[in-house]
Amino acid sequence: MVLSDTASWHGRRGADLTQPVRQASRSPGEVSPREAPIRASVTLLALLLAACDGEPPAQLRVAGGDPERGRAVAASHGCGACHVIPGVRGANSWAGPPLMEWARRGYLAGHLPNSPENLVAWLRDPQAIAPGSAMPNLGLTEKEARDAAAYLFTLGADQLPPVPAGLPLGPKEAGPREEPRIRPRA
Repeated sequence: MVLSDTASWHGRRGADLTQPVRQASRSPGEVSPREAPIRASVTLLALLLAACDGEPPAQLRVAGGDPERGRAVAASHGCGACHVIPGVRGANSWAGPPLMEWARRGYLAGHLPNSPENLVAWLRDPQAIAPGSAMPNLGLTEKEARDAAAYLFTLGADQLPPVPAGLPLGPKEAGPREEPRIRPRA
């Protein structure tokens, strides 16, 4: 390879290759045109990840429950042996219902409204609520049940409509009608 070809290949035609390349001086905080798209992508990714936390609305928050401890409770008590539970390693069984988007569910055990207190009661003693259910009594303490419920209510919380599905649209919209007038599920 000829020296002029090497200089051309490096984009330094006619330059002295024995001298180091001088970097353009930038003021602090200034971003080069090559770095700008990368920084914008990293910022966008950070914002998207922050939005995925799924903080449930006030009516679905579990008093005294910690979602991170709840994730650990689900893993340590083997909930994944029967359920698909996002965020819990190995929880990918379809023997029981999947627990994805739990916060969007309307009912618990087929007949109880899906509320924090009902879920805690269900997790503590499912046979008392639905005798003969395949859900076993796991022997959870009140604290463990609250933590597990807090975690479950984070699943799908970011997709909840501002008004829970099934509620009447307005004060005079409830009652018998030819066609139901309720908010559709999102």
